[in-house]
Amino acid sequence: MFTYNTLNAISPKGLVRFTTNFKATEEVNDADAILVRSAKMHDMAFSDRLACIARAGAGVNNIPLDECAKQGIVVFNTPGANSNAVKEMVFAGMLLASRDIIGGNKWVEENKDNENVGKDMEKAKKSFAGTELAGKKLGVIGLGAIGVKVANAATHFGMEVYGYDPYISVNAAWNLSRSVKHVTNVDDIYRECDFITVHVPLLDSTREMINTAAINQMKKGVIILNFARDLLVDEKAVVAGIESGKVRHYVTDFPNPVTAGVEGVIATPHLGASTEEAEENCAEMAVDEIMDYMENGNITHSVNYPDCNMGVCNAAGRLAILHFNKSGLIAKYTTILGDANINVADMTNKSRGEYAYALLDVDSPVAADVVEKLTAVDGVIRVRIVK
Repeated sequence: MFTYNTLNAISPKGLVRFTTNFKATEEVNDADAILVRSAKMHDMAFSDRLACIARAGAGVNNIPLDECAKQGIVVFNTPGANSNAVKEMVFAGMLLASRDIIGGNKWVEENKDNENVGKDMEKAKKSFAGTELAGKKLGVIGLGAIGVKVANAATHFGMEVYGYDPYISVNAAWNLSRSVKHVTNVDDIYRECDFITVHVPLLDSTREMINTAAINQMKKGVIILNFARDLLVDEKAVVAGIESGKVRHYVTDFPNPVTAGVEGVIATPHLGASTEEAEENCAEMAVDEIMDYMENGNITHSVNYPDCNMGVCNAAGRLAILHFNKSGLIAKYTTILGDANINVADMTNKSRGEYAYALLDVDSPVAADVVEKLTAVDGVIRVRIVK
């Protein structure tokens, strides 16, 4: 029996997927797995029992990834589960920025008691005239699950779409419309596009990538959209761009004192993934990841350990070994098992940076003393008997 704890409200549609092998616990220190959305975990002390954390969403800035890796705690996220919800918000943002819908709506509210509102609006509407999306150039920076959906949908709006992602995955490339122009230099997007939307993870290399230097290359009247991470954009530079007339609008899902209430900024309170469907999709994926890891040892969508899958175990037993990425460890594992007369029927070992993960199917049960010997090997972080 495995136990799980939820640090935030998780969609019941996801939680009901747990089999009878799992039960909820109120005590986080008694949990084998944790499900989380936005709760801050950097100051948490993790129990030796905790095996994995699943973030019901894509971003994992609220989780201490390296500290978890050092303790042999696998961290999952749910990439793509909320991609459609964010995609739709991007288009809402583009439409709000290109057509002065907000200004027009405010005028109607201000004139709600005007008996001649129907007549007067014909004169007033000239003040809220905008531009269409069709025929405009959209630059999509980052062609992951969300970026690909945005790029593909934009082609159906009649937009000329440029996509930039030096690390595009094979899966994303297959899903990308042939109508999208894949550029290899992000400066081409800065120089050419009327709309620029960012969909990359927050890394040292992407922090404030939209900055003064980037804005200086952009067209006058450019519209910048950020539904990914606030720190991808130097917002003081963007506000300066709005004040100078270079930037027409900045659409962000992350309001803060720099942008809130600023004319030219359209800010929403982090609504990108706030749909019933997205929350359900994220919860379902997170639960499936936890169950497959705890019951089979398989890792899918980890952000601090390599993905690794050996399917359902049909052997007598399965061992999972989380270790540092050092040479010679596999030979030590097989020697220890061999000395215990335990035959290794199948195995795989995957690495990711300084961490690695080994799964070994064996033909007989593994005793506690063998686990102790494996754990004592220099470079081993954690050993778990899966079966």
